[in-house]
This record gives sequence, structure tokens and C-alpha cells, in this order.
Amino acid sequence: MEGLRRLAMAPAATRRGTALGLLASLSSAALPAMAQPARSPAPQSGAGGIAWVTRAVAAPRVSFRTFDSAAARAKVSYHLYAPAAHDRERNRRFPVVYWLHGSGGGLSGIPVVARHFDEAIEAGKAPPCLVVFVNGLEMGMYVDWSNGAAPVESMIVRDLVPHVDATQRTIAAREGRMLDGFSMGGYGAARLGFRYPETFRAVSIVGAGPMQEKLDSTPRASRVRAEELLARVYGGSQQRFLEESPRTLARANARRIAEGSLVRVVIGDRDETYANNAAFRAHLSALGIPHQWIVLAGVGHDPKAVVDAMGDANWAFHRKAFGG
Repeated sequence: MEGLRRLAMAPAATRRGTALGLLASLSSAALPAMAQPARSPAPQSGAGGIAWVTRAVAAPRVSFRTFDSAAARAKVSYHLYAPAAHDRERNRRFPVVYWLHGSGGGLSGIPVVARHFDEAIEAGKAPPCLVVFVNGLEMGMYVDWSNGAAPVESMIVRDLVPHVDATQRTIAAREGRMLDGFSMGGYGAARLGFRYPETFRAVSIVGAGPMQEKLDSTPRASRVRAEELLARVYGGSQQRFLEESPRTLARANARRIAEGSLVRVVIGDRDETYANNAAFRAHLSALGIPHQWIVLAGVGHDPKAVVDAMGDANWAFHRKAFGG
């Protein structure tokens, strides 16, 4: 089968076990304030009803934190996974995976993703790392909204990343940072990774959408219509959508991405977004941007099926990114 032949392009590994960087959608100055774990926080909305603070999710080795975002002009929450090595090795610094969830908010996926990272790290399959579960809002698109209501991109890059470096024992350099995400999170990983190649070295783009040149359909967008999403985030402008797209950002920064970034694109051959991802992959090739292209045979837009199909092969990307 062609899908299996293309999957063979991925690093050799068994197809059993778990694969982590793929579960997202179960669905500038450093800020001095320390992250504050919350005991029993209630979700909070900022101006315009933006849910910058979510409820806390309980999971082993995961803490709920907030910080003051200058871009959002509000407190913003995130969750942080820290491996056991973080407690054992007090002088050690760790790379960071910035996990971008899919549409709907992604809170239900945090315990699952954290557990898979923990199991892989403890088994020696993945290098020890911190995982920051970013609050990208239910349909934030990891973009600064045209109307200014939700500067999600600026919140992450200008405020959250410096805050994490200032408050955690991180490898505070591009070599110590990875973006990973599924569905809307894959779109966000591509956007931020290609716009800021000096900030993030490794970019994992999984089941990503919307990757097309025109926002005229949203088959995987939690019941939000394309017209509504276009109006809410991009000011109703198809030109703005294209300007903010990973395609445009890859073209603008092709040389820098090609010279220093580690990129992979993962998609199931039965995913509704397959054609758009294949076209995006061809776009990267035409730009001369090296990348790993992994097609999973018989897999749709289903994070569990992606995990099962990838197996331990997922962790080769993390080892290459972080030298583990």
C-alpha cells in the first residue's frame, strides 16, 4: 500500500507503544512574576469574554499555573508537565515542548498527553523535557485576531515563552524549544514555527488545519462555520487569512527555516485534511525546506488512531530535536 511505503520514510521503530506529540485535539521581555499554581480556580474571562484562564486539570506531574500577559492585558493560564528527572536533578536544565491543542480547548487531552510523555521518558524512549500545555482558546487559531480581542500569538511568543524561561530551569534557546500540535494545533505549530524560526527549532505539524489558501470550509473546527471563523479571527478578510497562513510564512522565511529548523508533517491518508496537507508538503518542497513527511495508512482525523499508527516512531523526532 502506498501509505505504508510513505510511512517507511519515517525513522525506523516499532509500531507498538505510545506516540506522544500527536494527541492534541482530544479534539519582548521576560516577566518577573513567578507562576502561581492554583488550588481550585474558576475559569475567568477577560475583555470580550475571552477565556484566558481555564479550569485546572488534575494529572500526575502536571501543575496549573497563571502569569501576567502584557499582550492579553490579563492573567493567562497554562498547565506544565515536569518529568521525575526535574525533581531528581536540581541543577539540570530541560528542553521544552510547547503543546498546542486543537479546537475546543484541549483540556481533556492534558492527562493523556502528559501520561504518554511520562511513560516514554521513564522508558528512555524520549529525552526528559518540560511540556507546556498552552491555552490557545477554544478557537483562537494561534493568531493575533484582527479586532485585537485575542492576541494569542503575541501572548505565546512575547509573554509565555519568556515567562517559562524566567521561572523554570529551561534550555532558554531555540535549540531547547519544540512546537507540537494536532489539528488547529498543527496549524498553530506551523504558523509560529515558520514565523519565529529564531525562537523554535523543532516544528511538529500533525493533522493540521486549515492549511488551504482560502478559508471556505472548516470540516474539523468544532461546529464553527468558515464564515464565522473568518469574521471572528481574520476580520472577514480572505487576504488576511492567506497572509497569516503557514504557506505565506514559510515562503517569507524559507531560507532561515531551511538552514536551521527541524520540521515534520504527519497526516493520515483518510483524514479530511489530507489533500491540503499534501499540497502544503509540496509547497515546502518547492521552497527547498527540508522536512519529514509521514503518511499513516488507513488513519483519519483521529488522534488515537494517529498515536497507534505512529507507535515509538514518534520519539525519534524528539530525540533528534533535543539530542536524547
